[in-house]
Amino acid sequence: MSDNFAAQLIKWRRTLHSWPELSNKELETTARIREWLQAAEIRILDYPIHTGVVAEIGQGEQLIALRADIDALPIHEQTQLAYASKNDGIMHACGHDIHTSVILGAALQLKAREATLPGRVRLFFQPGEENCTGAKQFIKAGALDGIQAIFGMHNEPGLPVGTFATRGGAFYANADRFIINIHGKGAHAAHPEQGNDTIVLASQVIQALQALASRSFNTLDSLVLSITRIDAGKTWNVLPEKVMFGGTLRTHDVKVREQVQQRVIHLVKSLVEASGGTAEVSWTAGPPVLINDENWARVSAEVAKESGYRVRTADLHLGGEDFAIYLQKVPGAFVSIGSASEFGLHHDSFNPDEALIAPAAHYFSQLAEHALTLLRENAVQESTV
Repeated sequence: MSDNFAAQLIKWRRTLHSWPELSNKELETTARIREWLQAAEIRILDYPIHTGVVAEIGQGEQLIALRADIDALPIHEQTQLAYASKNDGIMHACGHDIHTSVILGAALQLKAREATLPGRVRLFFQPGEENCTGAKQFIKAGALDGIQAIFGMHNEPGLPVGTFATRGGAFYANADRFIINIHGKGAHAAHPEQGNDTIVLASQVIQALQALASRSFNTLDSLVLSITRIDAGKTWNVLPEKVMFGGTLRTHDVKVREQVQQRVIHLVKSLVEASGGTAEVSWTAGPPVLINDENWARVSAEVAKESGYRVRTADLHLGGEDFAIYLQKVPGAFVSIGSASEFGLHHDSFNPDEALIAPAAHYFSQLAEHALTLLRENAVQESTV
């Protein structure tokens, strides 16, 4: 890898970082990626998508995909970097600019040896990861059709640069959201007996939900239920007639996910109705549990070791990732690559080390070629049986 190659990828990353865009509004980001790919003479495929880019390199029957996400978050950046966000209130606080630059770099290396590739590599520059819409859009548009294996990454601020981690089976958690509305009878704060204190009801429900997670399920299950917002009342001397609160459920077990949702709804309504109130529970399913294919996870780690990474088995991750939706359709692997940021993901001072970009680009080009070779060898073996 030349210094010019690394410098080009960093330049692209800083441009993306300076001009972040929210989910499904990545119009300028899409235009830039298209321009850079076209300048490298990489063919862009025509799919009915509003934002995002799908491109392809190589020829032949075997077909794998590399995926990068391109959207940013509604966060006001506080890094004070020279290339900090110029779109006020929007920031690449999750490192999707890093991911995009990595896959752009892999594309350049794959293009340079396109004539000898043992198949095709389809490149996904996907919008809408943060709101769990992008993978569904690409699948609906047909971009996943024909793909035999898919690979993606997330930078990991808690790992040093040069460190790689993945695991077979469950990796990232599902990430569901819920909103609970409790209705009662308002009253003067001096006469709570004349009403139905919804704040007390909400407090009881919140405590019960925490006990539900810690006392009604096996402590060995990876399960987190967090209340993250609450809204009630407008003044100091009135008991409000309504309380709204909400949060998130994370787990790595499909059955536990279903059981918790059912128990939450039953518990909330039972507790509130027993006290004379009413409750509504709105549940929004986020990305499902991300389940890596055992074989492709092993292959991904082997290629990482050959590429010079310090390889470790990843811990279970309680973050959500819509790459999981692709893995419900085709086998593949999602991996973590160390980015050594003092501040974590979704923090307004998140600042990943750009030194990870060029080595990760090289890694993904090697992984893509190795995966195609394995698929071709398997096809040859099957044809001779």
